Amino acid sequence: MQAIRITRRAATRTLAAALMAASLPVAALAEDTVKIGVILPMTGPSASTGKQVTAAMKLWQAVNGTKAGGKTVEIVVKDDTGVADVTKRLAQELVVNDHVSFLAGFGLTPLALAAAPIATQGKVPMIVSAAATATITEASPYIVRTSFTLPQVTAPAAEQAAKQGWKKAITLVTDYGPGIDAEKTFKERFTATGGEVVAELRVPLKNPDFAPFLQRVADTKPDGVFVFVPSGFGGLFVKQFVERGFDKSGIRLIATGDVLDDDLLDDMGDVVLGVTTTHHYSAAHPSAENKAYVAAFTKANPGLRPNFMSVAGWDAMALVYAALDKTGGATDGTKLVETMKGMSWVSPRGPITIDPATRDIVQNVYVRTVEKVDGHLWNVETSAFEAVKDPVKAAKAAK
Repeated sequence: MQAIRITRRAATRTLAAALMAASLPVAALAEDTVKIGVILPMTGPSASTGKQVTAAMKLWQAVNGTKAGGKTVEIVVKDDTGVADVTKRLAQELVVNDHVSFLAGFGLTPLALAAAPIATQGKVPMIVSAAATATITEASPYIVRTSFTLPQVTAPAAEQAAKQGWKKAITLVTDYGPGIDAEKTFKERFTATGGEVVAELRVPLKNPDFAPFLQRVADTKPDGVFVFVPSGFGGLFVKQFVERGFDKSGIRLIATGDVLDDDLLDDMGDVVLGVTTTHHYSAAHPSAENKAYVAAFTKANPGLRPNFMSVAGWDAMALVYAALDKTGGATDGTKLVETMKGMSWVSPRGPITIDPATRDIVQNVYVRTVEKVDGHLWNVETSAFEAVKDPVKAAKAAK
């Protein structure tokens, strides 16, 4: 019996050694692959965000290949359906089970905030390519943003309204983090120019009904209305604004670019002609880089026009590749984030930089007017505010 037990132990050791030997090529292969865990709403009311960002990320690899820093870069896409609890669970699974070296995506502020503790605990760089509340990067030292912040695109709107001669304004925003950011920023910047915000209106995020708020506008008779509503609701708002005759009554409209999303603009109809917005990207941006990007994007995605979400996905990949190239493929999260700080490049949107102090993006914000060109509606840029930082963090730094 003793001899049999020894034989069994020897056989077990031999089997274990064989399994280990068999696993070596797999481990070696894993070490040569860097995974990006992309968490986005691919279904549900925010599905267009997921579609745009992932289309741009895949296009980046189609154009630039799958190698960075000597490693193969693999994108792993997960659908959080726009629910924060799902985002958190997926982030944990991607870090713990899939061993991703980066997290990316995050379509809305609550989703980004849900994943932030996972990035911190796992020391995994988390690239936010959609959510736009100013404070998001403060939720984790591992968050870097390639999208924008609402204050960043709102402050130029307030200055543009003042240039147009507005003295009294109403703010109308969706009642959640980015909307409140926009409301506060517009009021601060507009009043600094000598203007007055006579009413601050907040519309529910779910099932918004603009009618009672537009009645308040009619009763108050301001010089103009500043609007922020998420992508997908802008067409309905502008239609109701025009149907009530505000455009002919002398009450003007200025909005952030979310309201007139490039992806949806052509379907909004001629009611949006002449509407002014301020934003960091337009598919009509005239640079050579953007013309090449739009041509490649529309060829790869027939019937889909790239929007501001897509360009943030494109630049998220540019950032990952540049960081990996600089670290020689090393995936230490702390080192990668430090490498990303201060990086600059020319995006389809124009020149951009990752602010080393805040890990937020610094970029141009453009004043645009809707025009019809060759039978299609476009946000045509008329001027630019250059190298705009998030004004909330800039004000904190100045204190």
